[in-house]
Amino acid sequence: MNIQIRNPIPLDGDGDGSVQVMLDPADKIDTAQVFAVYGKGGIGKSTTSSNLSVAFSKLGKRVLQIGCDPKHDSTFTLTKSLVPTVIDVLESVNFHSEELRTEDFVYEGYNGVMCVEAGGPPAGTGCGGYVVGQTVKLLKEHHLLEDTDIVIFDVLGDVVCGGFAAPLQHADRALVVTANDFDSIFAMNRIVAAIKAKSKNYDVRFGGVIANRSADTDEIDRFNAVAGLNRLAHFRDVDAIRRSRLKKSTLFEMGDDPEIIAVQQEYLQLAERLMAGVEPCDPKPMKDREIFDFLGFD
Repeated sequence: MNIQIRNPIPLDGDGDGSVQVMLDPADKIDTAQVFAVYGKGGIGKSTTSSNLSVAFSKLGKRVLQIGCDPKHDSTFTLTKSLVPTVIDVLESVNFHSEELRTEDFVYEGYNGVMCVEAGGPPAGTGCGGYVVGQTVKLLKEHHLLEDTDIVIFDVLGDVVCGGFAAPLQHADRALVVTANDFDSIFAMNRIVAAIKAKSKNYDVRFGGVIANRSADTDEIDRFNAVAGLNRLAHFRDVDAIRRSRLKKSTLFEMGDDPEIIAVQQEYLQLAERLMAGVEPCDPKPMKDREIFDFLGFD
């Protein structure tokens, strides 16, 4: 992967003082619909990504989920294990990628969903963007993207530095998972700003908001109305979701209780909507102090 450090870019760049891991044009994913899932840490991005991956697969699509967290726990409900990361296996062959086989870093999960964990450098060192770039490069070298219809990047927390914003360079649509509370919406606003910045130089556009772990969506909807965003789905705080994580399973493996079936149907409807192609939003993120005051109430 070609790594470049950019100087601060005025006006039409990614932002003042932006330091980025640049995408090599040869590594562009152009054979699949690509979604990047963001949100506040602990909001349920991996749960959402994994169940959405299964929903796409239930609709007959060939799906690849790429976990972009050094904890490499994005896909464990699909594979029932913590699989080795791309960085782990590359290190094992002294970064001679030609020595790797597909089965060394791609694992088949529930209902045929293919799973990859990018991994990452030790805490406080290295660049997450480099890791994402190496993962995509490796997938292309092994021609794995040619047989894929849907790619989902499950991205670490609400970190939107140049490194962990790297999946936005590959994605068609970025999605944000949020709850109906101050911290989640505050984080979402900053993520939206990062997505808007990336959309100046890349094809990524903001696809919409997924409400999660929330009985209501009133605060989310109020923010969306001002910020020019759309809510695509609403997943309530259902105990079956918590239990599915403990059982290392997706919701589609949790039985036929009416409550579970209702959540499964919501995921299938979301997958169908995304497959059909959601119109991009024209986001209008607020400054931190503006949203701080906006979300406040007596």
